[in-house]
Amino acid sequence: MRRLLKSSAAAAIILGSTAAAPAPSLSAWIQGFVKIQAPVVALIHARIIDGTGAPPREDQTLVISEGKITEVGDVHSIAVPKQAKVVDLKGETIIPGLVGMHEHMFYSNGWGIFTEMPISFPLLYLAGGVTTVRTAGTFEPDTDIDIKRRIDSAQMPGPKMHLTGPYLEGAGGWSMQMHILTGPEDAVRTVNYWLDEGIEGFKAYQYITPAELKAAADAAHKRGATITGHLCSIGFREAAALGIDNIEHGLIIDTEFYPEKKAGECPETQHGLELLAKLDVNSGPVHDMIVDLVHHHVAITSTLAVFEMGLPGRPTIQQRVLDAMTVEARADFLAGKVAAADTATQRKQYGDEPPPYPAVFKKEMEFELAFAKAGGHLMAGVDPTGPGGVLPGYGDQREVELLVEAGFTPVEAIRIATLNGAEFLRIDKETGSIAVGKDADLVVIKGDPSRQIADIENVDTVFKDGIGYDAAKIADSVRGMVGVR
Repeated sequence: MRRLLKSSAAAAIILGSTAAAPAPSLSAWIQGFVKIQAPVVALIHARIIDGTGAPPREDQTLVISEGKITEVGDVHSIAVPKQAKVVDLKGETIIPGLVGMHEHMFYSNGWGIFTEMPISFPLLYLAGGVTTVRTAGTFEPDTDIDIKRRIDSAQMPGPKMHLTGPYLEGAGGWSMQMHILTGPEDAVRTVNYWLDEGIEGFKAYQYITPAELKAAADAAHKRGATITGHLCSIGFREAAALGIDNIEHGLIIDTEFYPEKKAGECPETQHGLELLAKLDVNSGPVHDMIVDLVHHHVAITSTLAVFEMGLPGRPTIQQRVLDAMTVEARADFLAGKVAAADTATQRKQYGDEPPPYPAVFKKEMEFELAFAKAGGHLMAGVDPTGPGGVLPGYGDQREVELLVEAGFTPVEAIRIATLNGAEFLRIDKETGSIAVGKDADLVVIKGDPSRQIADIENVDTVFKDGIGYDAAKIADSVRGMVGVR
């Protein structure tokens, strides 16, 4: 990742206010979800996982004042202010608010059509403990900009947002909702236009040409912005040389090892998954690619949760996910899961050979673990697309669980989903871990995710800038909404 400083003008657009500006008063909509709000709040007897990868600390006190963490330490060493609202969290755990790095505000309605979810998605992110998101491409940039404006001005509930512009796609793109670049000049024009509108970064997509990616990266970097990519026409090592800062999804989308890959073209192959399943991530060309990405400071964003949805019998479909969806969206999703598990369909496609996707999913986990062990900067997101059952918030929690399945410890996985994202966004001095002086963006969990990572789903209260929100109440407010609004 290139550590580029934004200009003061760009920062003002993105942040929307200066540090000296008073916090806006909360709308009635937001107030309806507030559970804990006081000038000073003391959370006592809590277990703290601070997001740095350090071991959990037991029996801790954390004091919040004016939206910031003012004290944190052993319960016997911290004097609780007399005026504080005291909340006893014995048996519960505090982690930093999740920093989701591959998030969207749209839902896949099939046939390559995506519909913005400006109400349900911000609420689900917050209910799931995601206090900061980076959108990773959009079909409606103006809508995303307005969602952010309303959240920042306390008109509506939702996470802090870092906006990625519309997809930078080249000729051959499959979605009717994407602008198709006409060349490097168009890439530069597109980048500069959306930076002027308040966008913070960009996402290159599958058919972008090397010249377009280079032009877009140079234009973005010139103004302190970053560029990520879901690639196909360009391999990872080439993208690193062209200036990309982050690559989405990981090995599962890399085409550079396909024997039929041609320069600047997205290969059409029926055997890509079989090939990926056989690659060795610890030696040979994949290992060399990892070393090259680390050398160029290119980050990887893990999105295991969306890929898991393609596995027969996985994950266990949760009632809370189904409850959030419209009847139609729920039916489409469940029908898709049934079809994915149909053995007759698989046999028709693969014959007597086992379908490669489970092996590829395991290989992706191996790749991410190897990348991190090599010193790579791994982050986490949900990508709420695919067959439709990977929802904001809930999917971000599942992503952390899958990182543990991949071989990371629970505290390592929590760091990947919190501080690593904040560092990439250059907001780690404000959020991403639990420390004095940082924003009180926190998640209170019933249980101990350091021992049982599934406890990360037991979100009780979500603090954003020191205000505690009732997670269950927020989730209940969007029942039956995903798929329409």
